Amino acid sequence: MRLLIVGTLGGQLTTASKIAMQGGAQVTHADDVEGALKILRSGRGADLLMVEVHLDIAGLIAKLQAERVHVPVVACGVETDAQAAVSAIRAGAKEYIPLPPDPELIAAVLAAVARERGDLIYRDAAMATVVKLAEQIAPSDASVLITGESGTGKEVIARHVHRCSNRASKPFISINCAAIPEHLLESELFGHEKGAFTGAVARRIGKFEEADGGTLLLDEISEMDVRLQAKLLRAIQERVIDRVGGTRPVPVNIRILATSNRDLADSVRQGLFREDLLFRLNVVNLKLPPLRERPADIMELAQFFIKHYSEANGVAVRTLSAEARQALMSNPWPGNVRELENTMHRAVLLASGEDISVEAIRMPDGTPLTVSRGAAERAAQTAEAVTRAFVGRTVADVERDLILDTLDHCLGNRTHAAKILGISIRTLRNKLNQYTDEGLSVPGPGEARAF
Repeated sequence: MRLLIVGTLGGQLTTASKIAMQGGAQVTHADDVEGALKILRSGRGADLLMVEVHLDIAGLIAKLQAERVHVPVVACGVETDAQAAVSAIRAGAKEYIPLPPDPELIAAVLAAVARERGDLIYRDAAMATVVKLAEQIAPSDASVLITGESGTGKEVIARHVHRCSNRASKPFISINCAAIPEHLLESELFGHEKGAFTGAVARRIGKFEEADGGTLLLDEISEMDVRLQAKLLRAIQERVIDRVGGTRPVPVNIRILATSNRDLADSVRQGLFREDLLFRLNVVNLKLPPLRERPADIMELAQFFIKHYSEANGVAVRTLSAEARQALMSNPWPGNVRELENTMHRAVLLASGEDISVEAIRMPDGTPLTVSRGAAERAAQTAEAVTRAFVGRTVADVERDLILDTLDHCLGNRTHAAKILGISIRTLRNKLNQYTDEGLSVPGPGEARAF
């Protein structure tokens, strides 16, 4: 997490800086708006700007937009600056943080921007297989495509690959291709030269150059426009980029990682993604299983989140009750690890007894967790439904459907069908002759039943 603090406010922002660094953020300082812009143009990028509320936030945001720099802005000021706070929000600031700084509030804002922490927590064998492969290929410079459903931890595994690589001491730069508007993404990736477009008052270094020597993660690359994919393909193939408005190619030394929650092969067939780019990216594919397919990870992650959010909120670390554990293990977790994390955060806040009971495991609106039925219960319900379907029918009707369905399953093979049904081939043939006489469709050898 890279934080750029703009302004001083009598040293209070310095205190905020110390709090942010304690939370693991890399902090850079600028005295004013122009100083901040110089830092951003130079390639020392930022994931978040924390700006003194009395500075020209509206002007800063306008310049960022004009120069196609995509970075969220948070305003900071003393609690009595109500009007200034309103003006900052109207100008485009995402949040307003009152000063003196509150450690929990700053931590929450940083977490909201960072979204994903770098913790790699797993126990399930399915996830262990993926991690082992990631560590095997990490020392190489091969491009890696990381796929999986939203919330499975694709960025976390990407950071792990970087940490295990020979580039670990160099920058890890991540850019979300889905979060940045199409007309801004090219400049964000490749940078631009002065005068390249209206508002480009100075050269700006893009993410490719920021990541020079290190790793560049293209998050949700499936959302990138096809026209920009061609320029990206050249950058990957030739290890050079062209800044917007530039006349000379700029060499870069980076490793490319990319993530997608879509099937890129399907996107290729639909004409939404270049096949040659897919081949370039997909040297190695790390496919993350959804949480429902790695049950051993559910409790491991739940315990980790309980400890983390208990410490963050200053409450005692409680254990999960047996009923709560059963509820967690039975839930399908369509939102995967991200949903589990939010659920455990709520549970830490809602728990009131000696442990975290099932009553504390709730949905965001406060309703109880929707627990899916287990495999045994689903099987029992299916059997009950089948049994009920027999009610009101004669034995002859049920026998006829069973024989014809089995024969259809065997593609008309009488011998196989008789073995499955547990009757002689003669008995089966007599039954089939009877059904034919009754005008029913009976499949011949190698045929499926006609309906």
